[in-house]
Amino acid sequence: MDNEVLAFRFTATVSDRAGLKPRERLTDPARLKMWLQATGLDVTDVSPTDLEDAVELREAIYRIGSAIAAGEQPDSKDVRALNTVAAAGHAKAALEHERAEWHLTDTTPVGDALGVLATDAIHILGGPDHNRIKNCEGPGCAGLYLDTSRGANRRWCSMNTCGNKVKKSRLAAS
Repeated sequence: MDNEVLAFRFTATVSDRAGLKPRERLTDPARLKMWLQATGLDVTDVSPTDLEDAVELREAIYRIGSAIAAGEQPDSKDVRALNTVAAAGHAKAALEHERAEWHLTDTTPVGDALGVLATDAIHILGGPDHNRIKNCEGPGCAGLYLDTSRGANRRWCSMNTCGNKVKKSRLAAS
C-alpha cells in the first residue's frame, strides 16, 4: 500500500531522510511545479520564493508528524507556520466530471496549492487517527504515513519500496 495522505506524499519529496545522503526532489521551481501538477494542483508558474515557502511548509509538516509519531508535542513554531499557510490559501474544491478538483486563484496559485497541502496536513495531524501516524522503519527512510492496517502494525510507508527492501535484505542474509 502506498501513501494515501497527500501531505505525507509531499514530505516524501525528500527520500532517505534517515540515511547518510537524504535526496531532495524539489531541486528547483520547475520540479515543484511538476509535483503540484501531478497531484492535481495546477499552477502555471513557480518562483524561487514559492519553492522556499514550499520546502519550509514540507519540513514543518514532517517535523510535526514525526513528533506526533514519537508521542511528543510538536514545536509551536511549526504549528503556527502550518496554520498560517492553511489560512492564507484560497483554493476552492469542486466536483467536475465525477472527480474532485481544486480551483486555485489567478493571483496566488502556489500559495493556494500550499494551503491545500497545509489543510490536508491539519486534518491528518489533528484528526481522530493522529495516533496512527508513524515514521517508516525502512532502512534510511523515516517517511511519514498513516497506519490504516487493522492491527495498527504496519511498519513501512510502502510495501512496494521499503517493505520490499527489508524482505530482500532478509533473503540475502539467509
